[in-house]
Amino acid sequence: MKMIVSGGGTGGHIYPALAVAQAIRARIPEAEILYVGTEKGLEREIVPRTGFDFRSIQVEGLNRSSLMKASRSLARLPASFGQAWEIVKKFQPDIVLGTGGYVSFPVVLSATFIPCRTFIHEQNAFPGLANRILARRVDCTMLTFAEAAQNLNARQIRVTGLPVREEILSVRPEPARLSLKLREGTFTVIIFGGSRGALSINNAVCQALPRLRELPINMIWITGEGHFADMQERVKQEIDGNKTSLNLIVQPYIFNMAQALAAADLAICRSGASTLSELAILGLPALLIPYPYATDNHQEKNARALADKGAAWLVIDEFFDGDTLYQNLVKLMNNRDTLAAMRSNMLREAKPSALDDILSVILEDQQGV
Repeated sequence: MKMIVSGGGTGGHIYPALAVAQAIRARIPEAEILYVGTEKGLEREIVPRTGFDFRSIQVEGLNRSSLMKASRSLARLPASFGQAWEIVKKFQPDIVLGTGGYVSFPVVLSATFIPCRTFIHEQNAFPGLANRILARRVDCTMLTFAEAAQNLNARQIRVTGLPVREEILSVRPEPARLSLKLREGTFTVIIFGGSRGALSINNAVCQALPRLRELPINMIWITGEGHFADMQERVKQEIDGNKTSLNLIVQPYIFNMAQALAAADLAICRSGASTLSELAILGLPALLIPYPYATDNHQEKNARALADKGAAWLVIDEFFDGDTLYQNLVKLMNNRDTLAAMRSNMLREAKPSALDDILSVILEDQQGV
């Protein structure tokens, strides 16, 4: 069996693609798997380390900031399709899977013109333009959020969920709390804004610190590498030398994020699809502050899908400040019934078998599997 996997730009597109590819390789060791990405995306660094063959094409996303820039982006598409077509035609795959990012569009579209099975995975509650186009042509469109189906004209739709890291499926709260040296029996909140941090969230935490330091809670605050020095300095001004009830852990990045999430009673964070899938597996209630510049505003739509089901609270980034953070945190930590209901509703959204379900869809016509 020969398979092409394509997804790029951010980890949210890359890691689900790799999870599927690695599972295929484990199940069918003789399978030939080729990953197609770009030279500029994170996939160029990440994928070769996994041992998969990697090919790149030159492609860029649609620049919507002006009509002229959008026209320039569109003018470059034919060359991207040509490169993708050459790779697909030469490799002659049996299966092609696209997991998002602008690179997957020409790759998957090219594959629909040869006799192979084609799939896309849409991670967000509102599908991007590329997947809205591809859904009409591919054999099956797989979804993280069932809500995405109402905006797709697809040949076949399956709600599979999004694969999460293996450690998320196996981590346990008590060992995680011991590992992080948190105060036992104490409410714990984790605050983060993605791997690079989020300035608006960090600023809100700083604004709230004079009141947060009076709370007898554990707080794990992940600032992002680029913001860490400034945030650490502001913490020193507010906390160091002052009496505080707050047990504050400030880190630029946490490599074992699974432990940090499992130890928490509440998350305050962005609403990317991968993050929300992990919160759902752990049943972790969340105060969501969607990234305001996400394409098609998909983070807000992701957050609203959970907020409408009572699994999370939503605050628009523009209105998120220290006062909003403090008031919402105190309301939630003092209302355990609300938190318990949110936890239950979040767990209902969990799809721990997402990877197996995706494999079942992809391999259902393959022999000997």
